[in-house]
This record gives sequence, structure tokens and C-alpha cells, in this order.
Amino acid sequence: MAAFLQWRKFVFFDKDVVKDPLENGKNFYLPSGISACDSGRGHIVLGDMGGKIWLLMRSLQLTHFQAYKLRVTHIYQLKQHSILVSVGQDEHGINPLVKVWNLDKRDGGNPLCTRIFPAIPGNKPAEVSCLSVHENLNFMAIGFTDGSVVLTKGDITRDRHSKTLTLHEGTSPVTGLAFRQVLKVTHLFVATLERVYCYALSTKEYPKIQLDTHGCALHCSSLSDPSQDSQFIVAGDECVYLYQPDERGPCFAFDGQKLLAHWHRGYLFLIIRDAKSPNKTGFGSRESSSAENQLLTIYDLDNKFIAYSAPFEDVIDIVAEWGLFYILTRDGKMFVLQEKDTQTKLEMLFKKNLFVMAINLAKSQHLDSDGLAEIFRQYGDHLYLKGDHDGAIQQYIRTTGKLEPSYVIRKFLDAQRIHNLTAYLQALHRQSLANADHTTLLLNCYTKLKDSAKLEEFIKSSESEVHFDVEIAIKVLRQAGYHSHAVFLAEKHKHHEWYLKIQLEDLKNYQEGLRYIGRLPFEQVESNMKRYGKTLMHHVPEGTTRLLKGLCTKYQPSADTAEKDLYESSIVNKANSEEFIPIFANNPRELKAFLEHMIEVDTLSPQGVYDTLLELRLQNWAHEQDLEKKNILQGEALSLLRSDHTVFDKALVLCQMHNFKEGVLYLYEKGKLYQQIMHYHMQNEEYGKVVEACKRYGDQEGCLWEQALGYFARKEENCKAYISEVLQHIDQNNLMPPLLVVQTLAHNSTATLSVIKDYLINKLQRESQQIEEDERKIRQYRDETAHLRSEIQELKMSAKIFQKTKCNMCNSPLELPSVHFLCSHSFHQHCFESYAESEAECPTCTPENRKVMDMLRVQDQKRDLHDHFNRQLRTSNDGFSVVADYFGRGVFNKLTLVTDPPGSKTAGSLEMNLQRDLLIHTKRTC
Repeated sequence: MAAFLQWRKFVFFDKDVVKDPLENGKNFYLPSGISACDSGRGHIVLGDMGGKIWLLMRSLQLTHFQAYKLRVTHIYQLKQHSILVSVGQDEHGINPLVKVWNLDKRDGGNPLCTRIFPAIPGNKPAEVSCLSVHENLNFMAIGFTDGSVVLTKGDITRDRHSKTLTLHEGTSPVTGLAFRQVLKVTHLFVATLERVYCYALSTKEYPKIQLDTHGCALHCSSLSDPSQDSQFIVAGDECVYLYQPDERGPCFAFDGQKLLAHWHRGYLFLIIRDAKSPNKTGFGSRESSSAENQLLTIYDLDNKFIAYSAPFEDVIDIVAEWGLFYILTRDGKMFVLQEKDTQTKLEMLFKKNLFVMAINLAKSQHLDSDGLAEIFRQYGDHLYLKGDHDGAIQQYIRTTGKLEPSYVIRKFLDAQRIHNLTAYLQALHRQSLANADHTTLLLNCYTKLKDSAKLEEFIKSSESEVHFDVEIAIKVLRQAGYHSHAVFLAEKHKHHEWYLKIQLEDLKNYQEGLRYIGRLPFEQVESNMKRYGKTLMHHVPEGTTRLLKGLCTKYQPSADTAEKDLYESSIVNKANSEEFIPIFANNPRELKAFLEHMIEVDTLSPQGVYDTLLELRLQNWAHEQDLEKKNILQGEALSLLRSDHTVFDKALVLCQMHNFKEGVLYLYEKGKLYQQIMHYHMQNEEYGKVVEACKRYGDQEGCLWEQALGYFARKEENCKAYISEVLQHIDQNNLMPPLLVVQTLAHNSTATLSVIKDYLINKLQRESQQIEEDERKIRQYRDETAHLRSEIQELKMSAKIFQKTKCNMCNSPLELPSVHFLCSHSFHQHCFESYAESEAECPTCTPENRKVMDMLRVQDQKRDLHDHFNRQLRTSNDGFSVVADYFGRGVFNKLTLVTDPPGSKTAGSLEMNLQRDLLIHTKRTC
């Protein structure tokens, strides 16, 4: 009883008397003489002393049928099937009958009885003490007062499909039976007045285990639900015992004589005889001549409290149905116990500050996580107000994910509570519920506490245990001066940008930063070198140059890792070398080595590489004082210019900026800028090279000689030798009129007549020879014209005799028919038809005649256009507009025309008529 008194007592149930809905609120009464009862499948089943079985529906409507002639002693209603098993008597004496009823089927208005068989343990008759049926309908156990247990195996609803055997024999009456099914293993618990046994029904020969050496009274055993691991409950006078199939479990010291034990929905119901009530004797009978006081107590074994306790008189049984608990008493009344809702029960516990019990109750009632979190919060607030900050933070930690973290953080921001705040923030991170602010706050707590061990433990957690924003952690550690921790975190989690920031900007560890960059993938190396390249080049020039060489040719990470193997088998990556040239701004030696390496490895390097290298070589050439080295540098610059990889304009500007004469002349020659070559020599007053340039490029550009003559003519120095040489070339190639030569040389006071004497004599002699040649041609053309006129006259006045013997086309002897022309050409008929374009023209003379006719047509058009132009010019008010219009139409473009011979217009017309007559072709067919 001492242990019983330690359990807290609550009123978690509301008690009421069941009222009859048809009697205006009067109490509802059960049929008299109730001897057995059970519940399930939506109704309460009652058996009476008259052999009737009553079915009580939820609406309190009663129906019955006659099951036995004398009385009903036991009833078992299956929970998963509409099968009812009853034990009763149809005749006087000890002759119990077992009947199986199917409540879903009817036989004359009553439920169908599917099976009847006598309940006999052996040859000697005995009364039935208890009954149990397995929910799978394959087992039924009947206990007797003589200590026997009969087991029916098979389909209990049919005689043919089942067999009966005596499972247990003893001397002590059987007081309780219960089937336990876990997975595919079936056990049968047997309780007597003196012993507790367990039979393994899934094993052949049904092995037995004796669990205890004391038993219980009738109706004082039950089977718990799976929440209590389906344990067999035995209520003795001193204790309540729980049993597993192979051992005894926990024991609860509940003192008092137990009259009834039931397990319903997680609660243990016990009816205990009131100590003031007189003792009742008699086994197996619940009848009583006078009422006795009994105490109903409902226990929550999980949470160790009494959920309800109240006295009753002569309780027959307690059944659970429709979510309620019903207490049947011998005077016919029926009481109902309705459990309070979970929130009401929790509020009752909160009022008494029983938060631990409230938490346990909420868990057993399967309260959702939000409800549990609210209990933890209230419990935490309670402990916080009491000053138990360590306990409070433990409760607040259990609210993570439900309670807003700022609610807890504000309470513990006081520096005195920094340890508690740290514990809460750690819990947030473990559950991956922390944001950036929480990570910052936690790390600041570590740094404020100077707890390096915790800090290292936090940041050195494994990949699967990382519950924080790594980037935020790195920022906080960096600001707090924990650079080594920040570097470790950045390297471990591959935050390359932060790692390099700390190493290069904070720790100034340039060598390590360069080594780390060399281990990164290509894209990250490229971006980081663009960012930190100048810094690294300033402090680690050789290593940086080496890395850039590899990056711009064929990059591979320096670390011997799986990542390197991946790069070896993948596509070759190389960066644009031109983009890294600015990094070498203050390191010309490394820049030159880098650029020369690039053009050596890859001849298709970007244009900027060649241009920069050229500029660098020209700078070195310009600043070099040693002639031998200067010549070497000059050769290197020229070789780069000759490689055809430089841009002409840029290279020319660079050569002019550095006064690189050889490069300038090479580029002028390459670009066919011959006048610029000569002007370059003129500016430097290199007279001999001016003449040499004229000789070298005069054939491509004839004006060079004229410019050279003008250059020397403007010189007041004695340049007679150069002028004579230039005049000689001008004279040989007839490049300038003599008058222009004289005018040009008139500006030079040192150029006397003797300089151009030979030039003028030669020029006059050639002109005289030209005049004589022209006069000779005139005489020749006149003679030819007179000859043609005589031939025309002869053709007009006399007959033409065709004496040709061969065809002018195929050169074969002529055969009739044949074709003859006045031009003395003759053809076979078939040759003429094959090659002639017109029947009136000679095929041999047609091409030449067509040229002549075309020239005549052009002259006619030109003559007509000239007359029209003169007419428009005379009549127009704005002559300039007329001339401009003709210029725009290309009328004055240079044309090659055949002009008329000298003579009058009439003579020209006569000669044209003669030519036309010569072109007349008369076809003769012989």
C-alpha cells in the first residue's frame, strides 16, 4: 500500500449514470440476472441466468435470443469477427455446452449457431471456469475448475475442421486464459489459483513454461495491448505481475483483495474489495446476497499515476465500447466513464507544475510534436523562473524546430548565461536548424569563452555532422582573429575563395596560397589568378610565372589525387594567355619568359601575345648600350616581325615609337608602301638610299622618280650626281615631260644647264625620230588607201573570176555545190552551212569585219553625243551644271577610239563609204 500511496491521483474521467432515452432522463437498467458480459463489434453482449443472450446497441436498444434452456455462464465476443462464443447449460447437472454464433447470419430471426459441442475435459465432468478465443479463429481454450485446459485447434466455427485436445491438467482451478500473437508466434497464458504457465502453440507438442508459483483469483487476469508488449497481467492480493512468454516482467505493489482486472486502451482497471466490506466466499459465482462496497481504480502503468478512483457497489464487469467505459453493477445500473481530452488532462498537470508527468502523458497519448514542444516550453519557462537555468535550457533544446529560437536566445543573452546559450545553439546546429545568425552567435560564444577545444570540435566535425553555414563560420572566425581555424574550415569544405583571402590578405602566406591555387580545377585557377595574380607575381614571381605557363598551355592540378586523374583523361584546358599579360606589369623579365614560352609552345597564341612581346623586345633594344647585345636584340625583333603573327598597324607604331629603322623599312616594304620608304630616306637625308629605293621600287610605282627629282631639286646642296642619275631613268622610261623637268630643276640654284644638257639633247633627238616615223606611217596609210580605192573601183566595173580550188574552211578540193565571196574566199556548201553565222557574210572575214563595224559605230555615237553636248551647253543658262551632269554619267571617261585620217569631213565620209563597200559580201552559188 505504501507504493500505491506514492502514485499521484487524478480525475481524468467523468463519471455518469447511463440514462434511458425513452424514459425522459430516468436511469437505464439492465436485464435482471446478468451472469456474463463482453463487448465488441459495436455492441455489448450480456448473458443471463435464464439462458438468454442480450445485445445492447449504442442507442441503448436491447435485443435478445434464447441461447440455452437453463443459463449462460460465459461469453466471448471476438473483436475482428462477428463471431460470438458462449458457454451455458441446457439441462441440470454438470454438462456445459459451447455454442458458436455468427451474428451476421440469421436462423429464424436469431443469430445462426454454426457449432455446438460439449465442454468436457475428460471422462469426469467439470464446470467451466474461463474461456478465451484467438482472433484468427484457429484456437479456442476452455478452462475448468478441476485444473484442466481444453484446446480446440482448427476452424472453431465448424466441427469437421477442428480437433480438441486436453492441453493442461492440474489440481488447481484455472482462473484465466489469454492468447498472445506476436508476428507468427502464438502463445497461451494459463493462470490458476496457484501457478502461471505459458504454452508455445506454434511449436509441436506445445512446450510449457511455468512462469510463477502463485496465481490469482477468477477474473483477475488480462492481456495488455501491444503498447505494453502484450504482457499477461495477473492481479494478486499484494501485487500486480506482468509476464512475458518466457519470464516474469515488472511488478507493481497494489495492495488489497482484487476482484476484477481488465486492460482497456492503455489503462489497467482494478476492482478491489473495500476493507470495510465482509468477506465473500464461493468460487465461480458473482452472485451476492447483499451489496458490498468496491473500489474501482484506473492505473496508467507507463506514467505511474492513477487516472481515476471511485467506489462502486457490486460491480459485475467493466466493458469498453464506443470509445467509453461502462461499469455494470448487480442492481441493474450502468455507469459510463468518459475520458477527458488530452489537453484538459495536460492543463490539470500544468496547474500542479507536473511537467514531467505531462510530457510522459503526452507521449503515451501520441500527442503531435507541436503539442509536445509547447509542454517543453512551459516546462522550460517554469524552470527558468525558478532559477534552474541548466534544466530550463535542456527543455528549450527539446523545442528546437517548433519554438522560435529567438524566444530562447533573448532569455540567455546575458553574459552570465553564455554556457546555456552555447548549449542551445549547439543543439540548433546538430539538428540543421541554425541560420547564419545562429552560427555567428555560436562562434562568438566560443571565442568569448576562449573555448578552443569546443571551437575545434565544432569546425572539425565530419562531413555528415556539419549542421551550420560554413561560409558564415569562416567569416566569423576570420573577424575574431582565428585565422588557422578559418583556413582549416575553408580548406576542408573547399571554400577556395575564402581560403585564398585569408592566406593572401591576412596571413600573407603567398607561397602556400600559390601552392593551393595549383591544386584547384582549371576554372577556379583561372579566376583566382586573375584576382590575385599581381600580388603573387610581386612576392613569388618565379612560381607564379611557372603556374601561368602551365595554365595557358595544358593545365593539370599539381595534387596527385583522383581529381588529377580526371583531368588527365579529360579534354585539355588552357586559358587565354593574353588576359594574364597585365599581371606582369612590373616584372618585364618574367613577362618576356612567359611570352616566349607561349609562342614557342603554341604558334597560334593570341595576337596580343605577339604584340606585347614585340614591344618588350623593342624596349630592350632601345635601352641596350652594348652593341653586340643590341644586334642580338635587333635580330630577335626582326624575326618576330617576319613571323607574320604581328598586326601591321600596331607593329609599325611600335617600331616608329622606338625609332627601330630596320623594322619600319621592313614593314613599309611588306605593306608595299614604297613612297613611305623613300620619304623615310628623304627625312634622314640618305640620298643614295633614295635613289636605291627608286631603282628597287620604281617599276611598281613610277612616281617615285618624279618625287626623287623634286626632292633633289629642293636641295641647295650639290646633288648633281644624284640628279643626273634620276634624269637618266626618267629619260629612259619617259616618265616626265621635258618642260616639267626644266620647271622642277629651276628651283635648285646649284643645278646648272650642264646637268640637263644631255637629257634635253636626247629628248629632242627621240622626238625628231618620232616625227619622221609618223610621217612615214602617214605616207604608208595614204598609199594603202589609194590601193583600196582602185580595188573597189575594179570590183564595181569588172567581173570577178573565182579560181579557188580548195575550201577555205576544211582545205579540201572544192566540189559542187560551193559558195564564193568577193573577198576571194570559197567554201563547200556543207562547210558554209556548218560554220557560217549569216548567209550574207564570209565566215573567215566576219570576226575582223565585226571589229571594224563596232569601231565605226562607237565613232558615230561619239560624234552624235558631241553635237548634243555642244547644243545643250549653248542653250543652257548654267553651263557648269551641264558639264557636271555629263561628268557624273561618265561621258568624259577615257576611251580608245579609231580616228579618221587627216583630211576634210567629206574625205572622211568617202573613206567610210569605201570601207563599207569592202564589207559587202555577195554570195554566189555555183
